[in-house]
Amino acid sequence: MIRMELITYHYSLITNFTIFANMKQPTNSRVRFAVVLTHIIGWGIIFGFPFFFINRGGEPIDWIGYIRRSGVPLSFCIVFYLNYFIFIPRYLFNERVQKFLLLNLTLIVLMSGGLHLWQTIMFVNDIPKTPHKNMPPGWIFFVRDMFSMVLTISLAAAIKMSIRWGQIEAARREAERSRTEAELKNLRNQLNPHFLLNTLNNIYALIAFDTDKAQQAVQELSRLLRHVLYDNQQTFVSLGKEMDFIRNYIELMRIRLSSNVVVETNIDISPDNRTEIAPLIFISLIENAFKHGISPTEPSFIRIAFSESNGEVRCEITNSYHPKAETDKSGSGIGLEQVSKRLELIYPGRYQWQHEVSKDKKEYSSRLVIREE
Repeated sequence: MIRMELITYHYSLITNFTIFANMKQPTNSRVRFAVVLTHIIGWGIIFGFPFFFINRGGEPIDWIGYIRRSGVPLSFCIVFYLNYFIFIPRYLFNERVQKFLLLNLTLIVLMSGGLHLWQTIMFVNDIPKTPHKNMPPGWIFFVRDMFSMVLTISLAAAIKMSIRWGQIEAARREAERSRTEAELKNLRNQLNPHFLLNTLNNIYALIAFDTDKAQQAVQELSRLLRHVLYDNQQTFVSLGKEMDFIRNYIELMRIRLSSNVVVETNIDISPDNRTEIAPLIFISLIENAFKHGISPTEPSFIRIAFSESNGEVRCEITNSYHPKAETDKSGSGIGLEQVSKRLELIYPGRYQWQHEVSKDKKEYSSRLVIREE
């Protein structure tokens, strides 16, 4: 009877260990208390299990009976935490597998032998002097104890490795986030001089034939630079503010245009729109339209449209196509490459960008759709 009771007890402990091992193990320092509480609750359940085998019958708790049955969870606890705090991090994680196995083999033999001796001493009065003919031999219980120890070690390793994996994954995500932020910062640092160079080229062209317009352009530029120098340092700005910047930029570009160039804009976004968007994400597309869509001798056009609907921000630009000669060094030529890189870093899997030259080589179109989260 006692042997069957202990078998049931072992089975229940193994079940509790399995539940305990599969509990989510937080790795963030702010929830470390939750980890400690999880261990306390888990072991509280395990050490409280012997009460189910104590026949109190309304009488005071039989503490002697409880102590007699506490050897099993105590041995599991010792094996678990020796591996959890020492053997696994010091040997298994440092690829000293042979020493890890040797230490655990020694530990299993000692603890199983000690547990067998403890049960023999504590239950000596409960074991019948004439063994039942169907009772299994004593070595079966010794092997059972050893198997339970192996399972305990495996569960400790599983918990510890899951925590380690979580820490490694968190470190990988942090490294990826830092790399992304560094790349974005580098792109922003390239974008500022690129934008400034193109604008200064326009003002330089104005000085030669219209100083009044050049002065007006400098004033417009000062307002634009405020947006570039301050708002561009943020990860996101409001869509209304970005559209206001684009309107001012287009007006600045209009100053130097001749009468044979038609610029049409349709910005169907209110100035107080609070949707978040990456700053200057559209500016290179507009710069490209003014750079390649204008001819000093032929009729030219640029059509720019912005809209927002169904959780999507759309930018559609169409312009006449007048590619610059290879000797033309205006701009740095990195604008569209920046657009592609920034979109992939900020909106991975959340954007569609189509840009192409028409079959007759007379028109260039660009359509960018960004899906909001």
